[in-house]
Amino acid sequence: MKAILLPLLFLTFLCFSCKQETPKEAKQPIALKRYISVLGIAQDGGYPHIGCQKDCCKDYYNGTNAKKSVVSLGLVDLVNKQKWLFDASPDMSTQLASLEQNHIKTEKIIDGIFLTHAHIGHYTGLMYLGREAYGKQDILVHAMPKMKEFIETNGPWSQLVGLKNIKISTLQNETPLRLNQQLSVTPFLVPHRDEFSETVGYHIKGPNKSALYIPDIDKWHKWEKSIIEEVKKVDYAFVDATFLNQNEVKRAMTEVPHPFINETVTLFKNESFSTKNKVIFIHFNHTNPALQDNSVERKEIEKLGFQFASEGTNYEL
Repeated sequence: MKAILLPLLFLTFLCFSCKQETPKEAKQPIALKRYISVLGIAQDGGYPHIGCQKDCCKDYYNGTNAKKSVVSLGLVDLVNKQKWLFDASPDMSTQLASLEQNHIKTEKIIDGIFLTHAHIGHYTGLMYLGREAYGKQDILVHAMPKMKEFIETNGPWSQLVGLKNIKISTLQNETPLRLNQQLSVTPFLVPHRDEFSETVGYHIKGPNKSALYIPDIDKWHKWEKSIIEEVKKVDYAFVDATFLNQNEVKRAMTEVPHPFINETVTLFKNESFSTKNKVIFIHFNHTNPALQDNSVERKEIEKLGFQFASEGTNYEL
């Protein structure tokens, strides 16, 4: 009898031990330490768009499509407990809340805001930092010289400076700004409708990977640089995708020049799949079918290797 019980006891102990060890041996996903998070993907007017009675916006009101926030990126460093914002969109209040609730909660609401230019979707979120809303002191805003002057000399933005709600740090073209030992940001001028300020894109560099952020540009051929060569230098390239093609809106495109997605796709047609895969389209007009995840147009372009920015997606640096 003892001879039978001993092996049974041993097997019971062995099974119990295996059950105890399984969770320890299970592989857990590696958490990102430094990364870019997409906080908004829509053009300045957002989605749904003011005054839009077309099917694209009706699909929001009938519950088919979700709201899309205006273009913005978050830069998060969990090691140093820091976070930055690229573009102060009209949706900035919820985008800052997303950074705090979904990524990292720190004493500062933000460690710095990088502005690209003076069009409404890219700086007007600064209004929420004034005394009517947040009302705290010395929130750091990084801007190019003309952008800085525009804010300082035009109300109501000048009040933010006068009341010291914001503190503006001047950027210089092609001059890197080191955020910490692992992260740096470099602005570079791009051609765009510069009624009130210059327009810049950003090169964001981490310890392992880097990214371009060019939400607005007139046309690729007007830039002194080659977008193809610039994409090849980085791991991710968030680029202007306002319109899909020439026929999307009944408006003179000379008033709102942007590179059509179809133009960018054609430009990269002879490049490798891996190069195309670095291109991440962002900044979609409400009329752009590629704004919606399941559109036929978007799926066809994805088959070629190109990517589309989606709110909440993170990219390791």
